[in-house]
Amino acid sequence: MDLHPALEPLAPLVGTWEGAGEGEYPTIKNFDYIEEISFTNIGKPFLEYRQRTWNAENALMHVETGYLRVPAPDTVEFVLALPTGQVELCEGRLEVAKDEIRLFLEGRILNTSTAKQVDATSRSYALLGDALKTSFDMAAVNHPLQRHLTSNLSRAEQSSERITSVP
Repeated sequence: MDLHPALEPLAPLVGTWEGAGEGEYPTIKNFDYIEEISFTNIGKPFLEYRQRTWNAENALMHVETGYLRVPAPDTVEFVLALPTGQVELCEGRLEVAKDEIRLFLEGRILNTSTAKQVDATSRSYALLGDALKTSFDMAAVNHPLQRHLTSNLSRAEQSSERITSVP
């Protein structure tokens, strides 16, 4: 299936990425996790996105799904749904250099009435060859925007066969 022309700058992102991550936030203990991210070409002017994380005991911790769009050559948009009761509407910039792709996104959040309050997010993705570095900042539960997650991922041969249900 051909990649939509608007997505050509993101072609190297298509596939599955996995590796280790670290989490922190003032309201929780620091933690380590394993992350898997997939960007899938479905022949439309957006990539389908899926993210999952597991703890050291291989129990599923978090999932999110969404769509990554490139509405203009240097602009990216991410629409994400989270099972914790949030929808993230992210917009930002795309930087493409010789062997590097960088995405910087700021998110506006819509919370359900029963979700923990998340006020804003910031995401970044840096791809250099087969190494994808991610970071996620969050302003939530009366704390200012600050680092919550970082991960270092590499291209996976195929999707992991891990636990897929939330404990």
